[in-house]
Amino acid sequence: MTSTSRSLLYTEVNVGDQLAPLPLPLTRSLIVATALASRDYQDVHHDPGLAQEKGSKDIFMNILTTNGLIGRYVTDWAGPDAVIKRVAIRLGVPNYAGDTMTLTGTVTRKDAGEVEIAVVGANGLGNHVTGTVTVGLAGGASADGTAS
Repeated sequence: MTSTSRSLLYTEVNVGDQLAPLPLPLTRSLIVATALASRDYQDVHHDPGLAQEKGSKDIFMNILTTNGLIGRYVTDWAGPDAVIKRVAIRLGVPNYAGDTMTLTGTVTRKDAGEVEIAVVGANGLGNHVTGTVTVGLAGGASADGTAS
């Protein structure tokens, strides 16, 4: 999926619309670099030996990275004028290096200029993340009834 330079308008989106799947290869570099970039120094995100001592098969992605990737997925679809209003996610199975997480999304609600997207990030073990993202789109009514 590539980022769009044109933003979707509220009137162009319908409940049931599907976002294009986004496969993300899970590399050690991605897992370690994004943990460090988000200042998450927990050893389970960068030290395979210590991760294994703590019961994990290997290092795994942190929730801040997952959250950021979901934000990227939705805003790449919606465009640069979209405003993320709410993210509510729940983690499932870990994202381990060597696998691929594929993000998918479906528009589940439209109301007052906002669109809700149900998102799933699945890998070879099952669902890594499920949840919803609410975005404000241009051309929709704001909460006070004025056009945005």
